[in-house]
Amino acid sequence: MDPRQARTWLGTALAEARTGRAEGGVPVGAALYGPDGALLGRGRNRRVQDGDPSLHAETAAFRAAGRQRSYRGTTMVTTLSPCWYCSGLVRQFGISRVVIGEATTFHGGHDWLARHGVEIVLLDDGECVELMRGFVAEHPDLWREDIGE
Repeated sequence: MDPRQARTWLGTALAEARTGRAEGGVPVGAALYGPDGALLGRGRNRRVQDGDPSLHAETAAFRAAGRQRSYRGTTMVTTLSPCWYCSGLVRQFGISRVVIGEATTFHGGHDWLARHGVEIVLLDDGECVELMRGFVAEHPDLWREDIGE
């Protein structure tokens, strides 16, 4: 994948993460792009805002995309390495690629996805790391709840 395109798409997810943070939620954002590069859906972690433990950023973007005939060739872009729940969504529906802003704060299931043929693009984006580190420092209990600890 073209690194410039990956960073542009990450910008969509980062905007969602910033919005989530401003709303008092967990600052993780995601976007799902079609094989042709069209934005299908975008979303943010809304577990806190909606009181819904299943509303992670990747699930929100997936839901916003609506029903697709196939997810082959699509790209999920997320500011943070996807947890096991979101990694399962990627595998279940055959999403071909995951672009990850950072895996420093949380190393989710992306190695497992790679072993199962999903292309992983890890950007190690400084803004993503800073956003999550700040949140974790300010809200350690909420962070532990979000990652299931």
